Amino acid sequence: MKRQAYQPILITDAPRSQDDQLTSRQRRYVAMMGVRVACVIAGAILVGTKAPLLWLWLPLVALGMVLIPWLAVLLANDRPPKEQHRLANRLRTRATEEAPPMSLTAEERPHKVIDAEP
Repeated sequence: MKRQAYQPILITDAPRSQDDQLTSRQRRYVAMMGVRVACVIAGAILVGTKAPLLWLWLPLVALGMVLIPWLAVLLANDRPPKEQHRLANRLRTRATEEAPPMSLTAEERPHKVIDAEP
């Protein structure tokens, strides 16, 4: 079996760090919660001033107060998309009959045998 040469990962292809991903998700969550607070304040102002078309504005504001937290949690727990589909990766390696060197188990990796007898 011919062993493949190790292919280094280019820095331009490297994914964002976990800290950067977490920071961007936190900022997105805080921004969405800010919009929710604005919906709550707008709803209170509309009810307090007895605005015209209150029957139209109040359900829209209430919908924003309910949907925005749900979407914020979904987006905050989101992770970056995978590079390739797992099944496609398996089919490709089976088709070529060669596994990448880093995916071999310890028993499958080529190793040097040292004989104890001279």
